[in-house]
Amino acid sequence: MHHFSITLSFVNEFQATPVTDAKTSTIPVEFSRAVESMHEAHLRPEISLGTIRPPQRLAPFSHAIGLEVIPPEQITDESLVAQNSDGDAFGRLILLHDPNADDAWSGSMRLVAYIQADMEDAVANDPLLPDVAWQWLNEGLVENNADFTNLGGTVTSTASVRFGDIGGPPRAYQLEMRASWTANSEKLHNHVEAFASVLAQVAGLPPEGVIRLSSSS
Repeated sequence: MHHFSITLSFVNEFQATPVTDAKTSTIPVEFSRAVESMHEAHLRPEISLGTIRPPQRLAPFSHAIGLEVIPPEQITDESLVAQNSDGDAFGRLILLHDPNADDAWSGSMRLVAYIQADMEDAVANDPLLPDVAWQWLNEGLVENNADFTNLGGTVTSTASVRFGDIGGPPRAYQLEMRASWTANSEKLHNHVEAFASVLAQVAGLPPEGVIRLSSSS
């Protein structure tokens, strides 16, 4: 299992901007198709997708997207607001392509995923939360017919307590998921859709097609 240390920053352009290593002059067709497929994913309206700057030197070719749950104040339909999240929920999905990585990855394309979400204390204190979140990822990939192997990663639930003269709530709870898997096909839209479904569940969004009644109803 390979562990990746990831530093990402936003870029303004939405269009795919694959990064190549300095020694590489030609972008493989399969990588270009994979990048294009990532941006063909169909996502629910509460989740936005954009291109971000991928990490370098992890693979000869890389591309990254960022997904975010739209803040409640920007949503006009109250039924779309996350229920079990105290604040931000976002994810990063990175495509690494190395034509010579068959031995290490059992394939030439590796997806590296990261999710972070603020949680309510009642949800964060559930000792089974990491297991449930990992199950969401497994089920999401299978249910979206993503062709993958070699899935691995970690889920961490943390609590922070603020003391003294410091802003923010006295207690904050957060969930982080780090995962990676090998994609067996250049068709990656379903991998992105699976990842987005996990982000929605972690953020506490209601299932698609289910309308949450307002408290005044």
